[in-house]
Amino acid sequence: MKKFYLIFFVFSCFSLYSQSAEEIIKIADERLRGKSSYAEMIITIVRPKWEKKMELKSWSKGVDFSVSLVTSPAKEKGSVFLKRKKEAWNYLPTIERIIKLPPSMMTQNWMGTDFTNDDLIKQSSMVVDYTHKIIGTETIENLTCWKIELIPNDEASVVWGKLIVWVDKKDYMQLKTEFYDEDLEIVNKMVGSKIKEFNSKKLPSKLEYFPLDDEGNKTVIEYKIWNFDVSIPENYFSTQYVSRLK
Repeated sequence: MKKFYLIFFVFSCFSLYSQSAEEIIKIADERLRGKSSYAEMIITIVRPKWEKKMELKSWSKGVDFSVSLVTSPAKEKGSVFLKRKKEAWNYLPTIERIIKLPPSMMTQNWMGTDFTNDDLIKQSSMVVDYTHKIIGTETIENLTCWKIELIPNDEASVVWGKLIVWVDKKDYMQLKTEFYDEDLEIVNKMVGSKIKEFNSKKLPSKLEYFPLDDEGNKTVIEYKIWNFDVSIPENYFSTQYVSRLK
């Protein structure tokens, strides 16, 4: 009987530990997204011999709907990327046309960054699509963080074979993420820094995304404005409205 209670106690503790990991990711994900968001940002594409900066405005609702408008430089100004669930379109102001992205373009880089179109379209729910496990504790940016492993569920349609996410224990900020392919080899890394308050939320205002196979390459996102739970008209996410975004 004592052996039975010991096994039950160990199993119960393990279950609570797993639930704790899922809850941490859920809180961190909700803080990062909100029900909706509006942001203004600068994206810097860094290569060994050159750099390029873009300024964007972005509106989103959950993980299914997002639209991004390029406001600078002049050459790309007015370009729009629209995502609706698993479909995406580009609006090109120079020819005044909106083009639906075919499967053959999914592996191409998004606006010249280190993200692919496929990365953005198949953006998954870190809560629903993965199983979570705390695998350690580490310090990042002088903040104590949970180190959490995310393994995709069998039925989930996701890009990555595994994620490892570092979430700080005080404000639930995602400060670092490692991305692994289906062979569980690390391929990309994202690091957050320069913590600021946005709508009373502490978040990294700077994100650096490193493709580890391309030495010297990275994409840097710097948030200037980041508002959450804002009212966004439904037509912002329609193909008919993209040419009128401002």
